[in-house]
Amino acid sequence: MKKATDLVHPARRRALRAAVALGLAGALAAPAAWAQKYPDKPIRLVVGYSAGGGVDAVARLLGTRLSAVLGQQVMVDNRTGATGMIAAEYVAKSASDGYTLMMGDSALLAAKLLQPKAPVDPLTSFRPVAGAFVSPLMIVTGNDFPARTPAEFVKEIKARPGHYSYATSGVGTVHHLGFEMLKQTSGSKVVHVPYRGAAQIVPDVVGGQVPIGVVSATAGMAQAKAGKLRAIALMNTARLEGAESVPPLADALPGFDVAPRIFVLAPAGTPDEIVDRLSTAVKTVLDTPEAGAAAAAQGTLRAYATPAQLGKDMAEETKRWQRIIAEQNIVAEGK
Repeated sequence: MKKATDLVHPARRRALRAAVALGLAGALAAPAAWAQKYPDKPIRLVVGYSAGGGVDAVARLLGTRLSAVLGQQVMVDNRTGATGMIAAEYVAKSASDGYTLMMGDSALLAAKLLQPKAPVDPLTSFRPVAGAFVSPLMIVTGNDFPARTPAEFVKEIKARPGHYSYATSGVGTVHHLGFEMLKQTSGSKVVHVPYRGAAQIVPDVVGGQVPIGVVSATAGMAQAKAGKLRAIALMNTARLEGAESVPPLADALPGFDVAPRIFVLAPAGTPDEIVDRLSTAVKTVLDTPEAGAAAAAQGTLRAYATPAQLGKDMAEETKRWQRIIAEQNIVAEGK
């Protein structure tokens, strides 16, 4: 019995095969063609914090320059609340077409650990696009604190367990988790006092209401240069322009290196071609001296990472915070 295709005239059969082959080729070429014309409309860069904050500032720094590189406007969209989770959920549920991105930071990784029922998982709900910046943190004290160097600081807090308190911008921030890592590493006991931000912490350290503060390097250095407080140590190892005189905490605790990462994410399922295009654009911006100077003015350091490296960094940092949260028995505020 002949197959149905055998009943088709040979010439017509060849034409059908050619049409099928052409259709398959077109289907395979479609994503590449789509990627080649990307972007052909404005891009939204979502930030989980209010305008004027640290992450917002570098998002605008990056967005303005990305607009020039990509040939389309990159608009910053502030969606505040729940330590960035509101913004994260919005981006995660957006179309995977490269037109809605997120400027995330390390706090997003910790937020998921402290809010297990959160609808977004930073490691699975997104595709890493590019690492962009790190934001150095500084340990500051009042001028009468009995320590001036990282080694003296660690020795003092270890010698007087429970005597001192330290202020950060909230439970679960890298400021908080980083100091808890310091406590664990040094075997010290210091009481955590959560504040709303550096604008409240710095005056209280200066006034003696709280002896120790963990703030952005920019906020700490401005007051240290004015002689109003003492800059004890940077919590990361990379030196920051304008704070070259401040030693790293690693001088006292070898290997200690903590700083919030700031990075670009896209919804899960975003095509490789789009991710690569965006990542290359971020690198192009960050490689310019002008971007480096602008970042330093915001108290940040350029820290480009490829999509693969960023994914690895995010996974490793999540494990680090998961361990600290469990071992130091840290719970979210209100629980």
